[in-house]
Amino acid sequence: MTNAIETKALTKVFGQNVALDALDLAIPAGRVVGLIGRNGSGKTTLLNHVLGLQLPTRGTCETLGRPSDRLDPALLQQIGVVHQDNRFLDALSVEDHLHYVSTFYPTWDHARRKKFLEELELDPKAKVKTLSPGNKQKLAVLLAVCHGPRLLLLDEPVSAMDPIAREALLRFLLDMLQEDPCTIVISSHVLRDVERVVDWIVCLDEGRLVENVALDELQERYAQWKVTSPEGNLPERIDEDYVLESDGDRHQARLLVRDGAAHQDAFRSRYAAEVQASPVNLERIFPALVGGGKR
Repeated sequence: MTNAIETKALTKVFGQNVALDALDLAIPAGRVVGLIGRNGSGKTTLLNHVLGLQLPTRGTCETLGRPSDRLDPALLQQIGVVHQDNRFLDALSVEDHLHYVSTFYPTWDHARRKKFLEELELDPKAKVKTLSPGNKQKLAVLLAVCHGPRLLLLDEPVSAMDPIAREALLRFLLDMLQEDPCTIVISSHVLRDVERVVDWIVCLDEGRLVENVALDELQERYAQWKVTSPEGNLPERIDEDYVLESDGDRHQARLLVRDGAAHQDAFRSRYAAEVQASPVNLERIFPALVGGGKR
């Protein structure tokens, strides 16, 4: 098996709403994928198809080499998932909840459970119903990883966590990858955190695939230019196609550019300007991916 997830012309329609639009996507096994997009772009719908919770209107979806509508218990035991809206047995303690779920998995790693309880600072004796939203997310992650899944799906896993908890979770995921490599798909709006752990980006917009590319390659396409013209030769509006954003005046401006390296010399010559290029992060790139061009 070379792909952990593969879709062909995957289409999902809810009434008049097209949630996924002929999606062709392949995610190789072993990748750590950031699944990004605006609200309503189809991210959660895609993850539900991967799990077999929803079925295609048209097209196909395969998970771990099997059509997702035919995932048997043996394959489902190789998948870990954190849903956007998790449900728990609120009357149980954290420890009892973990023990209950462990009985369904022959591969449950009790040493990992103990280690990560400590690292995530989660009280095993606390009742689940008393946990804060952030601590419930920590519990959801523990429930998803202690059986050593081959495929881990995380849908907004840090949305309720404070910065310290998010940092602990990132360390937790990196440690897990060292111990037990698997394919991880993280759907999140916290792009600064996603960028630190993923090596691949899948971007959806209105149910369509916008990008399916290595993070390094994506970041090489974009840059921020600080341009300076001592003579004041910069135009009020810079119309070059590769310039996505522009802010400044006739003497100095900051530009967000795509594939700018090929145009840098021509820009210097045309405007008699100095150009200082610097890399940009995923949070800065994201609006250019889903914004439909210049802003």
